[in-house]
Amino acid sequence: MSETSTPAATAAQAAVVVKRSYRASIDELWDLWTTKEGFESWWGPEGFRVEVHTMEARAGGKLSYDMIADAPEAIAAMKSMGQPISHGTNGWFDTFDPPKRLTLKHMIDFVSGSEPYETSIEVDFREDGDHTKMIVTLHPHPDPRWTRMSVEGFTSQLTKLDCRYGYEGMGE
Repeated sequence: MSETSTPAATAAQAAVVVKRSYRASIDELWDLWTTKEGFESWWGPEGFRVEVHTMEARAGGKLSYDMIADAPEAIAAMKSMGQPISHGTNGWFDTFDPPKRLTLKHMIDFVSGSEPYETSIEVDFREDGDHTKMIVTLHPHPDPRWTRMSVEGFTSQLTKLDCRYGYEGMGE
């Protein structure tokens, strides 16, 4: 039985805020979100990678990439769910205030049985001595199941940055 979503279910979901502090400059982290090489180096949950086709890092700029399962367990999981091992993803940069704030909008048009819809990811960067704080707000999907999967996928892909830059938590 599949879960269905209603406007009330969407309204009841809260945005999820993920905070990290890294031993990296604000420019290094900004580049991870706004350059093809940077984005490809970490985007995608463990077991997945992306190939960026278009990245126009500016307000209104297009972002187009393929999300590709590339680990045997990820490939098997996608097949068991009846999902392709690769799918195209399209979005754009909405807010773009280098190097402090950006908002990515994604068009979710690959969910079977669902009309296409937009999601938002807001990112704020704050310098803190030799560290940079990265505060990410993940806005909910219409279906709570997809919201959970989105949050799990995003926190999984952050492990790539955690290893690269030394995740140290974030006290506020």
